[in-house]
Amino acid sequence: MSERFEQLAPHPDADAEDRSWHLERAVARLVTAVVNSTHAESSWYRLCETTVTWFLTSAGLGSEEARKAVEAAIGGRFKSHVTPAPTLVDTVGEELAIRLTGRGFYRER
Repeated sequence: MSERFEQLAPHPDADAEDRSWHLERAVARLVTAVVNSTHAESSWYRLCETTVTWFLTSAGLGSEEARKAVEAAIGGRFKSHVTPAPTLVDTVGEELAIRLTGRGFYRER
């Protein structure tokens, strides 16, 4: 997990827009990985919340701030035995990134 977190983390010198892009992308990939490994079974979203929180703390965010950001972005949106639509996963990633950076991702990559 730590290797994957390192690959997804924004560079420490990244500006807000680049940070936002990395965070949004990381959330989408981590949510997808958890869904794939749990088959969206009972309470899969709890593991998802934990995984994204760990990722954020590994990227330098305080644990309480990370927990609150994840709760605000995911809280109640994911359901047991339901694979989230890609648009929902994208929305969660975008909202979390904007909450943490104050910026959305606006450039083509």
